[in-house]
Amino acid sequence: MPRDLPVYVFVGIKNTVVAVDDRTGTEVWRTKLRSSDHVIVFWDGEALFAGAGGEIWRLDPKQGNVIWHNELKGMGRGLVSFASTRRASTTTDVELAVEKRRRDAAAATGGAV
Repeated sequence: MPRDLPVYVFVGIKNTVVAVDDRTGTEVWRTKLRSSDHVIVFWDGEALFAGAGGEIWRLDPKQGNVIWHNELKGMGRGLVSFASTRRASTTTDVELAVEKRRRDAAAATGGAV
């Protein structure tokens, strides 16, 4: 995850993508897609993608804004699956989450980061 992104859980449901705060369960943002009920979400470590009804979107993981949308014309309206050639980060998502929690705890207690 980019270092400045809080830890979110991305949920695809009923033609919508929802970002939920990992620690509190609070909804952070919601983006409605124009397609089917079944939504697939894919995070490749840097980019957030959603697929529904044979279409794909790239979303801004911080705010949910649509970066781009591709209707995949001529491909039908079926389920979408994802893969990426992006190289895995040398820092794992777990390491980034642990570091974020450490910073949050230090900030809450007035300690140095």
